[in-house]
Formats: sequence, C-alpha cells, structure tokens
Amino acid sequence: MDIRDLHLNLAEWNELIERCLADPGSEPVLNLDRDPESGTDSGADPGYDAVFVGGGAGGRFGAAYMRAMGGRPLIIDAWPFLGGSCPHQACVPHHLFSEAAEELDRMRWFSDEMFFPKFDASRASILELVKVFVAGRGSAHAFMNWQTKEQLDVEYVLNARATIVDKHTVQAAGRTFRAKNLVLGMGARPVNPDIPGLDKRGVFDFVGLVEELDYEPTRCVIIGGSKVAMEYGSFFHATGCNTTIVSRSPLMRTKALHHVDEDLRQYVVGGMRKRGMEILEGAQPVSVNGGDRVRSVTVALASGEVVDIETDFVFMGTGERPNVAQARQVIGIEVSPNGRAVVDKRMRTNVPGVYAIGDMIDGPMEMFKARKSGVTAARNIMGEDLEFDYTEFPDFLHTTYEVTWVGLTEAEARERHGDDVIIIQMPPYVEGLDTPNLPLPCAEGTMLYAFRRPELSGFQKLVVHGASRKVLGAHHVGYGAKDAFQYLDYLIQQPGGLTIDTLGWMNELFLNPEHFVQLSRLRAGKAQLKHL
Repeated sequence: MDIRDLHLNLAEWNELIERCLADPGSEPVLNLDRDPESGTDSGADPGYDAVFVGGGAGGRFGAAYMRAMGGRPLIIDAWPFLGGSCPHQACVPHHLFSEAAEELDRMRWFSDEMFFPKFDASRASILELVKVFVAGRGSAHAFMNWQTKEQLDVEYVLNARATIVDKHTVQAAGRTFRAKNLVLGMGARPVNPDIPGLDKRGVFDFVGLVEELDYEPTRCVIIGGSKVAMEYGSFFHATGCNTTIVSRSPLMRTKALHHVDEDLRQYVVGGMRKRGMEILEGAQPVSVNGGDRVRSVTVALASGEVVDIETDFVFMGTGERPNVAQARQVIGIEVSPNGRAVVDKRMRTNVPGVYAIGDMIDGPMEMFKARKSGVTAARNIMGEDLEFDYTEFPDFLHTTYEVTWVGLTEAEARERHGDDVIIIQMPPYVEGLDTPNLPLPCAEGTMLYAFRRPELSGFQKLVVHGASRKVLGAHHVGYGAKDAFQYLDYLIQQPGGLTIDTLGWMNELFLNPEHFVQLSRLRAGKAQLKHL
C-alpha cells in the first residue's frame, strides 16, 4: 500500500495498523519519496545515507535526526508501525501495570479506612488490565507513523521484513534498497533457560502475556530475578494473584543492575515480602509440571531441599537476546559472548559503514540508550565525531513503589574514598529512635502512608564525598522523584560535579518527593561535613 500521497488521520492510521496485524499476509506500507522526473518512487536510489533496519526507538530517532540534518534515511520494519516493541508489548504495558500495582497497594493498606471502600480482591484482574492495554496501545502506533511521515519527513517501509544482502543493500517488500551505511536496530527477543515443561499452557513471558493470556491466573510462579520479574511480579501480587519469585541470585543483584545501594535493596525487597510475596533467592527451577496445562513448578531451594509449588501461571523473567544472527552471518559483524553486537562509542561495528544500536548492543535495555545510540550513529554518519558512553546512567524499576538511583552506592563510595564519605538519609538508622514509626520521608505520594502507615513512607539516601563536597550518588524509594533523577545524573556527571552546597541552595518545591535539597541545606553550613 503506497501512502506517500495520502495524509491519514490518527483513526485511519489505527484502522490500517490493526488490519495489518490481523492479517499476516497483508501488503507492505510504503512511504517513499517520488522521483520528480518519473513520478514514481525512488526507493532503489543509492542516494540513501543510511537504511535503518528496524524502526524501534533507536531507528526512529536516529532516522529523524539524520533527516533533520539534511540527510536521507530510510526505515524498514517488519511491524506495521514505528516505535518497536516498547509501546506494543514491553515498557508501556509495564508502566500501566506498575501504576495499577501502586493504586491497588494503597487500596489494600487503607481498605475500609477513611474514604477508602473495603477492598474487593475479586475486582482486581490481571486479564482485565491486559485487555485495557491491548485496546489502547494502537494510539501510540498511529501517532508515531503519522508524526514520522508528516512532521519529520522520514521515508519508511513498514509491514515488511528486511533481508540484508550486503553492507550496502537491503531487500524488503519485493524491492532492493541501497545505502552508504546500514544501521542495525533489529531489537531483541525473550529467551528461556533449558527447563523441562516450558512448552505447557500457562507459561508466559512479557510478550505472551499481552498477546495470549485468556484466563485469570490465581497463583503465579516467576522464574528469574530481573527487573521484569520484580515489576510484573509486584503487579500480579497486587491484584491478589499470590506470587513467588524463584531467582538464582539475590534480587537487584543481577549483572544488569549496577549501583544498587544495599540499604535501598533491603527496603525494596523487604517491602515486597511485607506485602506477602514469597521470594526464593539462591533457588533453581527444576521443572514445570502438569499435563497440557501448568500445575506446579519444582524448585531446588538454596538449602538443597526440593519443593513443588502449585500454580496455574508461570511467568518468565529471564532476559532477552538480541537478533544478531542475520547480520553476523551475512556481513560478519562481531558478536560478544553475551550475544550483543560489538560497537565502539560511535556505534560502529567491525564492518565499515555498519552501525548497531538499541537492544542489539551492550548496556542497559533502556529507552535512553536506544534513542541516543540511534542519534549517535546518525550524527557520525553525517560527519560529526560524536561518542556516546552509556556505562553510567540513572536507573529505576517499579514494585508498588517507584525505585530510582544514580551514581555510586555507599559501599562503592567507601571503596574509593575510605571513611571520607558522608551519608544523608531518611529515615535515619539511629539506635533507639523507633524509626519504623517515624513518618519520614513525607512527600507527595506518601502523605497517607506517613500519617497512617509510617513504615511504608519510603527511603532516600544521598552519598557525598567529604573532602570535595561532591554528590557521589542518590537513591530513592517512593513516588514522583524519577523525573528529578535524569537532571541529577546530568549535574553529577558535569566536570565540576554537583556539590552539597549547590544542591542545598536550589529552590525546592515543598514537599518535594526526594527531599535532597532541604536535607543538604541542613548540613551545607558545616566546613567539616557530618552524617545526617
């Protein structure tokens, strides 16, 4: 379907996308420039500066940036929409489910108190929330297709799988496209360990959950200790589906999560257990049991005991693997032992003119990395000399809280600076202070907890270097602070850093969720800093 001369509105885009998704044999969607002389599309023109193989976050942002710089990019994607898996199956549903978990958690703690009705667990449904998401996800797809064509002026071929021919040539939709460069952004897919029984009905990953769930689970076993395991598990449990996490490593101690402060970890994992979740760390899943449908999971505990956990719902939170096979086989890109495409800080692979971005490369599988790596590739292709270092970044996850951190943990800071590390923390750990009954931190999102369930009102810690007075790390559990951390990260990473004095002289919005400004101000007057 050639849409170059059509100007679809959002409803028309939505209808087209849904029609393509419903019919595996539907035709490609072509948005290609016209040759001014022949009046036909010029898709075979070797004048493309780059073909972006994959129109997820990295491909879309990279292509848009290149076009804004005066370049000519082309996006090819197998989906009938741009934006990739994030709005369709991954990060957007996770945020919806996490928001529901937060609301459900508050309703449970305050059931039949004040203005809260008595909590009715039968009204909280995993299946219903999945249906809410699926019914609404098309709006994001429609907007990105419209915006990329009408506002960003980027050419694309959608609903057509790309085949890499060589480092300058890609085939899709029965056509051949040539370019000076290839930018590989084919994303990643969930992978499962070798555990007997994972083929049974009732075993889902985050993709299968939104595409295939057709019943209401009553008991869940999550295999894996990843972010996905913690986030989805907290949602499942909040709906009333009793949930057990089976993880070989301690939660929040997986390789993908760096700079997790131990006090923050204890508060988060302790909060999950306080809410009734069973967390089996150091445990190994042995098999998934049942006939056609899941009945139980056999688990070898850290103690050596082997137990059967009855369940009708198994959720896999064991990570993803990049889609590198075609590029490795056809053009010989180097792949690391963990299955990621090897790139330098300019996103260049070992093959000249071939770049890799997003979930295909090392580093966190986060939106900022996908978008910025795509832009980095585009800017280097267009002649800039730009590096992107994604090894240091602010990070977050959701339980029934929003958990955010940036910079060094207390332990990491002490490894570097010895005893010259100052901690500003709330609530404080002071012997005999009766801290569980201290209604702090007290901020937007935690006010009801602070006054009625003070032990649930959150946690925050600032790590400061005494001699330089620089902020080394910030760690937060609560609500509403995540936005601030993207700015804290920028300030901490500046050459001069962020000092406790500068932080303490900012204009806080009282009561702000992270409290770091006013707490710093209470200590910044001291020439020799002390803990608070």
